[in-house]
Amino acid sequence: MFRLKTLVFLLLLHVPLSKTFPVVSAEKNTKLIQDYLEKFYQLPSNRYRTSRKNSTTMIVEKLKEMQRFFGLNVTGKPNAETLEMMEKPRCGVPDTAGFMLTPGSPKWEHTNLTYRFINYTPQLSKTDVETVIEKAFEVWSKASPLTFTKTAQGEADIKIAFVQKDHGDNSPFDGPNGILAHAFQPGQGIGGDVHFDEEETWTTTSINYNLFLVAAHEFGHSLGLSHSSDPGALMYPNYAFNEPSTYSLPQDDINGIQAIYGPSNSPVQPTGPSTPRTCDPRLTFDAITTLRGEILFFKDKYFWRKHPQLPTAELNFISLFWPSLPNGIQAAYEDFERDLVFLFKGNQYWALNGYEIQQGYPRDISNYGFPSTVQAVDAAVFYRRKTYFFVNDQFWRYDNQRQFMEPGYPKSISTAFPGIESRVDAVFHRDYVFVFFSGPRYYAFDLNTRRVIRIDRSNKWLNCR
Repeated sequence: MFRLKTLVFLLLLHVPLSKTFPVVSAEKNTKLIQDYLEKFYQLPSNRYRTSRKNSTTMIVEKLKEMQRFFGLNVTGKPNAETLEMMEKPRCGVPDTAGFMLTPGSPKWEHTNLTYRFINYTPQLSKTDVETVIEKAFEVWSKASPLTFTKTAQGEADIKIAFVQKDHGDNSPFDGPNGILAHAFQPGQGIGGDVHFDEEETWTTTSINYNLFLVAAHEFGHSLGLSHSSDPGALMYPNYAFNEPSTYSLPQDDINGIQAIYGPSNSPVQPTGPSTPRTCDPRLTFDAITTLRGEILFFKDKYFWRKHPQLPTAELNFISLFWPSLPNGIQAAYEDFERDLVFLFKGNQYWALNGYEIQQGYPRDISNYGFPSTVQAVDAAVFYRRKTYFFVNDQFWRYDNQRQFMEPGYPKSISTAFPGIESRVDAVFHRDYVFVFFSGPRYYAFDLNTRRVIRIDRSNKWLNCR
């Protein structure tokens, strides 16, 4: 029998190496791929794959299915971005393509649902757990005609338990940082029930795993929703932190729950945020910076991470990488000499070394020498030991070596950079060119000839045709 280990070893020979992705042993990768595809993409286990041809074809097809779901480059090979995605903490329910209802479209026939705690986690107070769970149900009740009532005893539609390892439902947990929780579709018996892995560290903050976010996701399954391939949706399978106090159910999830149970009873129907579409011709960026060869494009609570060795730009939550950073980064630049990236929002800024936020931040932008009238920066770029800051129709230049704002500034952007007439949303430099972004277009400005040499759609940088 042609074993998965042999196939994975051969495919791994084609994985490009970079400093971004750690090199992991082929044996560990083999187990990761086999376990992942068996759990989430219905790959039959080794004992059910009987021929070399069928085994090879099935594994490749399952890898392609997984890559399509997450918007990765569809190669059928366990390349670096695929392995990285497989290692992210996530829900234990299998994936399906797109926002879909659970196969068979199961739903509750009544809208006044009950829930009961089988037990509580000792990591949080009983009051905290009950408050968090109530708020997680509220996410769905605001978008639908459903109501949720806690009951202390007897039968309930949705039973909630904190368990570990093998807990009697044929879906054992795997210890910390893997599968966080799972839930069962609507129905009798175990239907609707939600299990949280007690070996995870549950919190009400951005540290480790926020119980509200995981619970709200799992309750979506309890109500009949499957996973969504929209990375901004609550029903996306991988965990990412979002601030619970300001959380708003994304539009993709609103559409899903209303497809099952109909609109909310509220006279004004709720609307939620939508995930930016990579190849939307109207796409604009809030800020852009390079980072050790990558380019990061910021938009609202997301950023695209474009690596030179990968064919696609990966969309992530800002909070997934930096839980303490705010959404809506307004400007950013890389200081190559100090190996630091600076991010700006309002009158504050943060410094990153690689992907680590440095201690002592945020700081006030007045440290750069801006006058008190400047309370935010539109864009920034580092070039030849100077940082250019763009604000409205003017720019300042900061001497990084001497650490002071140069005299004679601000100056007019359109005068110093002829052809750049609109407000600058973002900018970075490549070789002797400043790449300015304004609205849905970018302008490549040659610093030697002092003229614009190219104008095109902004999303061309995300490999959109």
